[in-house]
Amino acid sequence: MFRALAFGLDRFQSTKLFPPPRPLVLSRPLHELRPSKKRAKKPSQSGATMPELPEVEAARRAVEDHCVGQKIKRAVVADDPKVIEGVSPSGFQSSLEGKTIVAAKRKGKNMWFQLDSPPFPSFQFGMAGAIYIKGVAVTEYKRSAVKDTDEWPSKYSKVFIELENGLELSFTDKRRFARVRLLNNPTSVPPISELGPDALLEPMTVDEFTESLTKKKIAIKTLLLDQSFIAGIGNWIADEVLYQAKIHPLETASSLAKESCATLHKCIKEVVQFAVQVDAKCSLFPLEWLFHFRWGKKPGKVNGKILNIQEPS
Repeated sequence: MFRALAFGLDRFQSTKLFPPPRPLVLSRPLHELRPSKKRAKKPSQSGATMPELPEVEAARRAVEDHCVGQKIKRAVVADDPKVIEGVSPSGFQSSLEGKTIVAAKRKGKNMWFQLDSPPFPSFQFGMAGAIYIKGVAVTEYKRSAVKDTDEWPSKYSKVFIELENGLELSFTDKRRFARVRLLNNPTSVPPISELGPDALLEPMTVDEFTESLTKKKIAIKTLLLDQSFIAGIGNWIADEVLYQAKIHPLETASSLAKESCATLHKCIKEVVQFAVQVDAKCSLFPLEWLFHFRWGKKPGKVNGKILNIQEPS
C-alpha cells in the first residue's frame, strides 16, 4: 500500500496523494532528457522558496559568462554589519576596486569571486540572497532580469560592482540572512571548510553513499539537509528526490534497504544535474516533478493522475 509522504512537517501534519502516482524515478539517461516545452498546469510562480545548489550555480555561471576577465571599476558596499561580516564598507570597497575577476567559484550554496589577488568576496546566499546582472537574465529564482524601469541598484543591494566594460552586478538580500565576507582562502575557513562533498561537483559513489547512510540514525530528510553531509541540498531538492525515490522523509537513514539507497543516490544525481542543466528555471522542470505542486501547494495532475497535497483541516 502506498504510504503518504509527510513533506515539511513543520507546515503540514499530513500529506495525502490521491490516487498514488506512478513511480517518478527518471527512466532515461540525463542526456536524453529534454526540458519541458509546456508549463505545468499549476506550477509555483515564484520558483524555489530559497536558493539551493542549482540557483547558486546559475548565478555562478552568469558571473563566469559575463564578468570574468573584467576589472572592477567601482564598488559600493552596504553599511549592514549583520550581512557584511568583519569589515567596514570602505575597507570592503577598497579591497575590490582595481582588481580583476578571474573566476567564479561555488561549493554548496556558497559562491565566491576569485580575483587577481586576495582577499576574495564570498557570498553565503542564506534564504533570499541573489545575484543580479543588469541586462542579463540570471535565473527565475527571483525575477529574470533587471529592467530599465526597475530600481537599480535595489535598495536591498549589499554589494554593488561596476566593471570596466560598463556591466553592473549586485548581490541583494531582502531578508538579511545572507552573509558576505572578504576571505583570503574561502575554502579553508568556515562555512565552506565545514561543508560535505558538493552534490554536483563531488558526488559520492553509490557504495560510499550507501555506507554513509548505514551510520546515520536520523531521519533521511534531516540528513539530506545537513550541509556537512552533502553540500547544496535544501528543502525543495530533498522533497523532490525523496518523492521520486518513494522514501518517507522521516524514515531513519540507517534503516533504508540497499536498493532504496541506490535509488535515492540516482535521484539526487538526476534532479541536481537536470536543474543545473536548465539554469534552475522551474518552468522547464519535468511536468511530473513534485516541485510544481509541493511548493505551489495546489492540486494538479501527473500522468493523468490527480495529485493533491492537503493541509490539515
